[in-house]
Amino acid sequence: MKESLRILVTGFGPFPGAPFNPTQPLVARLLRLRRPAFDEIELAGHIFPVTYKAVDRELPQLLATHRPQALLMFGLASRTQFMRIETRARNAVTMLWPDADHASLRKGSIDGDAQARMFGPHTAKLLRAALGTGIDARASRDAGSYLCNYLSWRAIESTKRADGPTLAAFVHIPPLPPQAGRQHRRLVHGNTLEELVDAGEAMLLELIKLTRTALRVKSGSS
Repeated sequence: MKESLRILVTGFGPFPGAPFNPTQPLVARLLRLRRPAFDEIELAGHIFPVTYKAVDRELPQLLATHRPQALLMFGLASRTQFMRIETRARNAVTMLWPDADHASLRKGSIDGDAQARMFGPHTAKLLRAALGTGIDARASRDAGSYLCNYLSWRAIESTKRADGPTLAAFVHIPPLPPQAGRQHRRLVHGNTLEELVDAGEAMLLELIKLTRTALRVKSGSS
């Protein structure tokens, strides 16, 4: 029997200034999807507390437990009214805004003077998949300097290891009203949860195809 493909889908909990994080209901909905394309897929989900210590502690645990071949990560961009497909992680971390544990880092970089780390060309295909659902989605070169960028950096770092995931992607979603977890009301200039789920599903399906292709290439070159 063919081994199932393992995908880890993650979001974040609330943080200062965002008591409701719509990545939580989005991840929950994606994990409940039932499609023939998911029959041989092991989907695992996780919601990270918005703290640096949690990312450093929990990401390695998740990778060891689930051994995912791909990561699809979501974060909230509270000042953006469109979906952002991140193309890279910057070697930057804010010293101004504390995390949910009220902890601030004492340096402005993650890893010395290292250059930005790229997710890879697969992000362009994920963007096309999202756009195909009709949502306003755009490529982004700036994941910020808070936990979303920090998780992106650590995730890309993990793909460089022999036992790590093959592909990783990070998607920033726009804010939704708190009731969006239960209803489907649209913001005046925003999206509904249903639209985010549709785009998330399209990207997940595309990531599955891309990961299978990447694994075949890796197997053929090993």
